Amino acid sequence: MKSIVHQSRHILPALLAGAMAVSLLTPVAAADQSGLAVLRNATAAFHSIDAAQAAGYTVQVYDLAGITCITDPGGAGTMGIHFLNPDLLGTVDPSEPQLLIYVPRNDGTLKLVGVEFLMLADGWDATHSGPPRLFGQDYTKVLSPNRYGLPDFYELHVWVWHPNPNGMFDEWNPTLSC
Repeated sequence: MKSIVHQSRHILPALLAGAMAVSLLTPVAAADQSGLAVLRNATAAFHSIDAAQAAGYTVQVYDLAGITCITDPGGAGTMGIHFLNPDLLGTVDPSEPQLLIYVPRNDGTLKLVGVEFLMLADGWDATHSGPPRLFGQDYTKVLSPNRYGLPDFYELHVWVWHPNPNGMFDEWNPTLSC
């Protein structure tokens, strides 16, 4: 009996330390899920392209570069059709994605599949030492020249309305097509 008590004195602190570590990590995961819930709630109305355009998502970004629906020629997948709300540039807020991502349905209507957060690098880098971050994810920096004709920028894709087997934050979604 003495050896069990002796062992439990060593096991209990280890269990408590483990429980504390888990409890410290849980708020981060909960915050990320909370942020994703905020994003879903903020973009739910935009399943209607008319509602999205009424809210300011009026610029079909890559149409400016002669591209409508972005598909990787190497077969990584699709990014879709991006509509920008220029009033949201410069913000890092889970309820305000700069771009909504759609793919065409067979009947020609558009289906909301995700969002993209975008930040121009020169403005961000002037006051920050690292990339923008949301949902526990760092934005990816895309350098100029790039296929979009944009200066250096940061981006974060979130496939919040269509699953992505490569992960919710992967740039390309292989289950979608234009």
